[in-house]
Amino acid sequence: EMQLVESGGGLVQAGGSLRLSCAPSGFAFDDFTVGWFRQAPGKEREGVSCISRKYGVTLYADSVKGRFTISCDNAKNTVYLQMSSLKPEDPAVYYCVVGWVCDLRAEYEFWGQGTQVTVSS
Repeated sequence: EMQLVESGGGLVQAGGSLRLSCAPSGFAFDDFTVGWFRQAPGKEREGVSCISRKYGVTLYADSVKGRFTISCDNAKNTVYLQMSSLKPEDPAVYYCVVGWVCDLRAEYEFWGQGTQVTVSS
């Protein structure tokens, strides 16, 4: 069975950092685009970041630019989202997604189960 396994969420103080991980189970990322979306209660889902190794593209939402960094560890077949300077508006369930196009407005068909990020003020 193909799955995306996310980890690394948790509780952190405002200004702190967390690193989310996304690893595939049952397949390899290879040429896929991998991205992160988030959704907070009562808010619309937001594309946070995506990376395409095939096309050498990374994108970030304006709301996280300069604070979040997406990266790939090819040896571990894992994608990370390093989140720094976390703000009270960052808490959400963060989802790892896989698709073909690095586009934060795109509809991705394959989603992980999500990991909760909570920021205390």
